[in-house]
Amino acid sequence: MTGVPASAAGGPSGAQGARGTAAAADGVASEVSGSASAPGAAVPGRSASGGESAADATAEGRPARGGKITAAAVNQASVWNVANLLTMLRLVLVPGFVALMLADGGYDPAWRSLAWAAFAIAMITDLFDGHLARTYNLVTDFGKIADPIADKAIMGAALICLSSLGDLPWWVTIVILGRELGITLMRFLVIRYGVIPASRGGKLKTLTQGVAVGMYVLALTGWLASLRFWVMAAAVVLTVATGLDYVRQAIVLRRQGIAERAAALEETEA
Repeated sequence: MTGVPASAAGGPSGAQGARGTAAAADGVASEVSGSASAPGAAVPGRSASGGESAADATAEGRPARGGKITAAAVNQASVWNVANLLTMLRLVLVPGFVALMLADGGYDPAWRSLAWAAFAIAMITDLFDGHLARTYNLVTDFGKIADPIADKAIMGAALICLSSLGDLPWWVTIVILGRELGITLMRFLVIRYGVIPASRGGKLKTLTQGVAVGMYVLALTGWLASLRFWVMAAAVVLTVATGLDYVRQAIVLRRQGIAERAAALEETEA
């Protein structure tokens, strides 16, 4: 037949043409592969920086090389955020507050004013660090542990100093600190069943305690000295009332947790 190429007829020249086309395709593929292997290019199974990609490693069912190191570095860097720095500042202020509070026998109005300033800074930072951590996703394991320790440390130091100087009855210090430590321990005990959230009463208690202790730290006289007595009395009442409410919540949470586990066990056995 005329007008039909030899390659289409299946002759030798056609076979050679097909092999030539395949070789050309292989050459193009090799060229592309070579350019992808150049510095800065992405290669299957490798990240842009030359490391193994997380997607390929996940597809093979194993962790990417260097993934744990990178995650650890990120977690370590995240500790130094604004919220944690404020918590660290509160911890540093505790010994400074005690030194100012007990300076010159503990009754000098000037030193007591400086001690009040340190206490006020600590209480103000307590209001901001938790909010910053939750709002900007700065929550870390360090913050979860250090924040409550810093809170109890500054409040406990103030109460113990006031009682040791005779400005505040020891039973008030024992009630407040006993409640704080007891509720903290109870939260750890029931955390397997859930988390007890901070209530409005608890926040009001913290605010009232801060105001009352701050007024006692200052060398007040006259009607202000009488007013601080009633503010502290309100703080003690709120301390006891909210403590009992947290105990009630813990009991309910534990019962619900036990009931849910029993129901889940029955469904599993069924």
